[in-house]
Amino acid sequence: MTVPEFTSHSPLRIGTRRSPLALAQAEMAATAIRQAHGLDEDAVILVPMLSSGDKIQDRPLAEIGGKALWTKELERALVEDDIDIAVHSMKDVETVRSPMFVLSAMLPRADVRDRLIGVASLDELRHQAIVGTSSPRRAAQLKAMRPDLVTVPIRGNVATRMAQVAAGEFDATLLAAAGLDRLGQPDVGTSLSLETMLTAAAQGAIGIDHLAERVELALFLQAVNHLATFAAVTAERAFLEALGGNCHSPVAAHATCNAGKIMLRGEILAEDGSERQSDVLEFAADDADGPARLAHALLEKSSERLRHLFTP
Repeated sequence: MTVPEFTSHSPLRIGTRRSPLALAQAEMAATAIRQAHGLDEDAVILVPMLSSGDKIQDRPLAEIGGKALWTKELERALVEDDIDIAVHSMKDVETVRSPMFVLSAMLPRADVRDRLIGVASLDELRHQAIVGTSSPRRAAQLKAMRPDLVTVPIRGNVATRMAQVAAGEFDATLLAAAGLDRLGQPDVGTSLSLETMLTAAAQGAIGIDHLAERVELALFLQAVNHLATFAAVTAERAFLEALGGNCHSPVAAHATCNAGKIMLRGEILAEDGSERQSDVLEFAADDADGPARLAHALLEKSSERLRHLFTP
């Protein structure tokens, strides 16, 4: 099968959300593709669109459809041939997807940690401080460490959330370090170690999506696929799938891939932080059952109340 050729007259069309962070990530993908294939600037173009997740800002995503709200417009554009590929933050991509779509490539992963915005450390938060977060994982992890903290849903892009903290609407919030770095704000906030707050599965990774029937694009995109990132994120997503949780379930995962081995750490929590189970497992990179073994091990040592949050 031949690799497709893209020119200014027939450019590669990259679908992306319109948010500043999504546009920055799409441009990273476009630059990588141009460099890998020696393409001119106008042979790769961005096609920004507004997602449902961007339109609805007054409710947590978990209440209005979950992660699909970030991707369904891009998926529709793929089906209707308005774009050739779509670029996603991998942590926003649903774990179980239609076989119509395939993620063929991921760019090298960035900093996976969370950053605390508003105070220099968790210890500096006042008693019963208000922390803005719509992430069940972050809320549960915070309450596990500081049961006195009050977590309140917060929506909007990075700039909006930071402005709300600066205006005193919240004492603090948490943002992904990768997103801040990609927006040119590497010095904003305090990075929290993975021992303090294990990251969301696939955080810091950028994925490239297309219709499964367009096999020629899968071949084309291998030139920009970072194999270690792809293997690690695939393991994390398999861990989520094995747990059977939903967007309300507080779960964290982080994997690394070295010398043909995957080291996967997973964590599940009660929504109020009263129970927190974590473990780590090493397995061969080609062992597709490794993530499920870790998921089942965590569920087995959990209370019945915690297990009920998941449906493996």
